[in-house]
Amino acid sequence: MIQEIRLPEVSENIQKADVVKVLVAVGDVVRTDQALLEVETEKAMFELPSPQGGTVREVLVKAGDAITVGQVLLRVETEAAVQTTLQPPAPAAEPRVQPPPAGREPEAPPAPALPLPPPTPPSPPSPEGRGEPPVSRAAAPAAPSVRRLARELGVDIAQVRGTGERGRISMEDVKSHAKTLLTGGGLAPPAAALPDFTRWGAVRREPMSKVRRITAQAMTQAWLAAPRVTQYDKADVTDLEAFRKRHAPRVEAAGGKLTLTAILLKVAAGALRAFPQFNASLDLAQEEVVFKEYVHVGVAVDTDRGLLVPVVRDVERKAITRLASELADLAERARTKRITPDEMEGGTFTISNLGGIGGTAFSPIVYWPQVAILGVSRSEMQPVWREGQFVPRLILPLSLSYDHRLIDGADAARFLRWICEALEEPLILALEG
Repeated sequence: MIQEIRLPEVSENIQKADVVKVLVAVGDVVRTDQALLEVETEKAMFELPSPQGGTVREVLVKAGDAITVGQVLLRVETEAAVQTTLQPPAPAAEPRVQPPPAGREPEAPPAPALPLPPPTPPSPPSPEGRGEPPVSRAAAPAAPSVRRLARELGVDIAQVRGTGERGRISMEDVKSHAKTLLTGGGLAPPAAALPDFTRWGAVRREPMSKVRRITAQAMTQAWLAAPRVTQYDKADVTDLEAFRKRHAPRVEAAGGKLTLTAILLKVAAGALRAFPQFNASLDLAQEEVVFKEYVHVGVAVDTDRGLLVPVVRDVERKAITRLASELADLAERARTKRITPDEMEGGTFTISNLGGIGGTAFSPIVYWPQVAILGVSRSEMQPVWREGQFVPRLILPLSLSYDHRLIDGADAARFLRWICEALEEPLILALEG
């Protein structure tokens, strides 16, 4: 039986991808779950596995090809009688769920999905693909052609005011909104022309990767969208480091690694519960603050393709041992190109730890539509005056960047001090976290 292998809808609003590498050839015998292609979208690079074993009869794409959801990529001769659509690797992170009603335990995550059905029409885009619920996006009354124009112009259609009957959005409404943005309403001005660098010597040009392009776009959006302030503080982590080393073997036996970042996940979750405005987003169109009843924390991971930010979900409900295991798995799959787009969406807060590289402080950019991000630098032994004498203590520098439209400086100082005290006195987590 000849089975067509198609590109599935790997993530909401992702309809296109690029073939990075073809991993099989005509005549190859493949087994179930064997990688067939290496594919890159705007949010991730990952391998697409074979839904079942068989012999490759046709390879219809090559490295560098642009492909779309539903496109036939390969044909494989199998013994199956039903045509199946290829499914990407199942995410290791838990699926997004709505928080359970008070007094009820969260339901167990659903079993891994069976091979995907034929692709459905694309959904209207969510802002930067960072986890805003699609409900409000679907409410925007507009024809598919109008939505397509909005995507091409980089316009969030949910922010466009329709002039048609019952607020229906027309193409002219989208163009007018885009013009407003370009003339001072929130987008960057056109890039200035570069000088001719060859006047001074030889140059080399390389195309930007998808990861670099989407990072540049997201950082521009974040920089322009939110007035940002950075608060700095220091935590004495001498006792915490001793605790970490003492209990590291137990966490390693459970499949994780007890790093400072894993501990900070739990500390941040406690702080976000104590200061809910840091776990929120601003909806200026509706003049509302969106408070998230869940805590999904993104962790910046340095990879050979650039910065990726996988998201650890429901952090407030999990023990540090489990968080350490999930974080290690996500980081490894991000570095080995096996992370999926869905696993980098939905974050409510972000941690960026550069301590392993060095530096004394830095000012991270808030990931819009989040409103805060925690930067972590390298800890070092410093003399601290205690009880009439200087003693050596391990001091950790922390940086908190936040959206000043929602968060006041005093609250930012209290939030960061809460984190410092939790690191200095871990029992605070048990009492208040």
